[in-house]
Amino acid sequence: MRLRINGETYEIEEHPDTPLLWVIREKLKLTGTKFGCLKGLCGSCTVLINREAVRSCITPLKEAVGKDITTIEGIPENHPVKRAWKEISVPQCGYCQSGQIVSAYALLLKNPKPTRGDIVSALKGNLCRCGTYPRIFKAIIKASELMEREYG
Repeated sequence: MRLRINGETYEIEEHPDTPLLWVIREKLKLTGTKFGCLKGLCGSCTVLINREAVRSCITPLKEAVGKDITTIEGIPENHPVKRAWKEISVPQCGYCQSGQIVSAYALLLKNPKPTRGDIVSALKGNLCRCGTYPRIFKAIIKASELMEREYG
């Protein structure tokens, strides 16, 4: 099977029902995508497939073939969402943050000026056990402002 991840094409020999998360982390060594619950409930494993946030722990490999996949590593370091995350000092333990950032990035791709309600809706499946939600929300608003200034 052929996967396109972060702009690179990979030939993968795995069972079609293998969770995408295992291929990303174990085969391709893109370890920014985290293992959390293996039930699609916590959001730590969030990646984009064709610009839509999905839980890679419950996404079979066969559903990702021929699609564009973006992991946390595929979001440029200088993108406003990553810069805002650093500026606001969002992480506490940091474990959930790659999933939070990928979900925020997906939201901002679709809606560069999200309301608080939009943010709540887009990140409702991402859990932060440390409770950094106020900083997460602040960073998304900051990223939105940076994007407006830089991209128009």
